[in-house]
Amino acid sequence: MLNKRKILKLFASLGIKGVLCLICLSICLASISFALVTYTSTVTITPTVQLSVGTTTAAWTIYVNEVNQVQYMPGGSSTTTLNTGDTSTYAFEVVTDANKVCAVEVGLTTAMDPTEFSNFDITVLSSSSTGDGTWSAWTAEPLYANPTGSTTVASINGLTQDAVAYIHQGISTTKYYEIQVTYSYDLVDTTTPITATFQFTPFPQNGF
Repeated sequence: MLNKRKILKLFASLGIKGVLCLICLSICLASISFALVTYTSTVTITPTVQLSVGTTTAAWTIYVNEVNQVQYMPGGSSTTTLNTGDTSTYAFEVVTDANKVCAVEVGLTTAMDPTEFSNFDITVLSSSSTGDGTWSAWTAEPLYANPTGSTTVASINGLTQDAVAYIHQGISTTKYYEIQVTYSYDLVDTTTPITATFQFTPFPQNGF
């Protein structure tokens, strides 16, 4: 860095005209830097939710020594009549746009007690638009072993912790889903209330 003595010597050697030239050059360079044109682009980011939960609570009555009986979430011992404006008539809804398909992981947060149930097999039913403003009857939805791929499974074993399966819903589609459970409560005569908590996790993706 130049000290004061060196600066004074520099000014003396340049003379008045040289110093004025340096000052003018500095001003010109500063003017050029301030005159540069810049451009910006702004992105508006809109988060989109593909899955919405319908009913969040339900009550089933099951009986000791029932074997291979069926209950529904929601609906209990029989399926619901779907009313798209009534969240109590379906377990969850998935709406996909033209950009992303959706895989939904279905399972239990905690496995059922295998000392109480000899089976607790979970499958999924779905209803889709028929195109005339009405909705189809509940039908079995294919379950897949993974979010992508074509390998299917018959059901989700609710007696195994972390057992899950996936539904695959294509683009530009709206579907409503219901849970179906086939169970056998034939190992004990315990009448203490039991909790089963179903979990649905959406995976938006480009394809299957």
